[in-house]
Amino acid sequence: MSAQVEAQNAKAQLEGEVALNRRLRTVISDLSISWEVEPMDESTEEARGDALVDQLCYLGATLRDRVRDALHIRVKRAMAVVCSGFSYDMEVVSHGFVTDISKTDAENEERLHALIDDAEVPGERLAKLFEPKVLPPETSSGAGEGGEDRDVN
Repeated sequence: MSAQVEAQNAKAQLEGEVALNRRLRTVISDLSISWEVEPMDESTEEARGDALVDQLCYLGATLRDRVRDALHIRVKRAMAVVCSGFSYDMEVVSHGFVTDISKTDAENEERLHALIDDAEVPGERLAKLFEPKVLPPETSSGAGEGGEDRDVN
């Protein structure tokens, strides 16, 4: 009788693990879709025991890259705004690039692009200073070991 109880307990535990696995797959897939990251291909990944870990690592690295890219773009744009001059009302500057009212829209657009280009190198340097405060640290969890490695950079 004890073997039968143990078998029933093992079966219940396995059913719980299978249900949890399905739920995790659904959550990872939903997150991937909502962030427009290619979701797991269930047909090829299902047999691998580390597929969920691989997918979470890939999703985390992809989101980290996106946050880093957004940070760099925003800091570079902020540097370009600063370069456009402080002689204007700060309320005006806080809305973005300050245009020269004596210039045409095309001339101001050209100036805007030149400012963005000028801010590229110092903006990159400044953004790198913010990375440790904004981004989670890169991790190496061993995902992909014994299986297919994912390109996360």
